[in-house]
Amino acid sequence: MRVILASASPRRSDLLNQVGIKFEVQVSDVQEKIIGNIPSDIVKNLAMQKAEDIFNKNIGDVLVIGADTVVAKDNEIMGKPVDEKDAFDKIKMLQGDEHKVYTGVCVCYRLNGKENNISFYEESSVYMHKMSDEQILDYIETKEPMDKAGAYGIQGICAIYIEKINGDYNNIVGLPVSRLYQECLKIGIDLRNI
Repeated sequence: MRVILASASPRRSDLLNQVGIKFEVQVSDVQEKIIGNIPSDIVKNLAMQKAEDIFNKNIGDVLVIGADTVVAKDNEIMGKPVDEKDAFDKIKMLQGDEHKVYTGVCVCYRLNGKENNISFYEESSVYMHKMSDEQILDYIETKEPMDKAGAYGIQGICAIYIEKINGDYNNIVGLPVSRLYQECLKIGIDLRNI
């Protein structure tokens, strides 16, 4: 069985490599459609769109992992910043307070001609220290926030501004690998021994 990650995210690839899962990457080019306004439902649906797109392009025994991560403050989704001003506004809103990170995961698989899928989401709370405008601008100058949901990367420079988290750290990075592995075990698939 081939394992395919339907994501261009280097962070998701790093997490799968870190836990010893052998996989290939095929990036979905599906036009994502946001359905609903509840962050947990949105990420599950977006993950499913990506996973199904790649799943339908492959034949034989295959397992496709789709994922989508959003940052939400008071249930308002904060996507990737469009420019530096947007990054500043997003970080300003998050600093000194709590917010949530949701990652939806969809696994579509075909084994011996039978097709099925599983879908779930993980939620983590992140508490950021207060940041001055100068600290926010200094962080934006690193360019790290520009391709990340919520305009920050917990695994990078922004770690110095994270007070604490409740939940799965890897979920915040972009893929709750423990939950992914355990959910696949429940359906009889050991991702480390395929």
